[in-house]
Amino acid sequence: MPPPMAPKAEAKPKCKISASRKLSLKILLLTRAMEELEAEKAAREEEKVRYLGEKLPPLQFSGLNMEDLQNLCKQMHSKIDVVDEERYDYEAKVIKNNRDINELKLKVQDLGGKFKKPALRKVRVSADEMLKALFGSKSKGSMDLRANLKSVKKEDIKQEKELTMEVGDWRKNVEAMSGMEGRKKMFDA
Repeated sequence: MPPPMAPKAEAKPKCKISASRKLSLKILLLTRAMEELEAEKAAREEEKVRYLGEKLPPLQFSGLNMEDLQNLCKQMHSKIDVVDEERYDYEAKVIKNNRDINELKLKVQDLGGKFKKPALRKVRVSADEMLKALFGSKSKGSMDLRANLKSVKKEDIKQEKELTMEVGDWRKNVEAMSGMEGRKKMFDA
């Protein structure tokens, strides 16, 4: 059986524009873009000057007495406060919008991803296997967890029971320790 044939690569038709013509068109496009950028910057500057002219009329200090100057300062401070409040509000909106944009980007990435999280299975691993997995072949010796456990002797249990029996009735201890005499005994001990 003959091997399957690969599809033929489609040849792109050659461009009929010469390299020099392409270069001249590219230069024309770039110069046009630069001119438009310059015009846009100038328009922005004009808009800024017009806006500031509207919002901030020129100040006239000549011929004002002390009281009028103080009133002017108070007015300017109140306008500054209003502008600061607006700036703070806009900054808060921008921060909130940026956070929302980032959350939406993450959602889009999650929805667009074609991966599935595998279901995790319970695996029993001994301590020796864990050490080998963590340290590779560097781990020396085996780790027997049961050998390190504390052993409890029956004699110790009998001694603890005898100690609890010696304490006796708990009410006697409470009566002995109540009042100022009991507190004094606690401090003396």
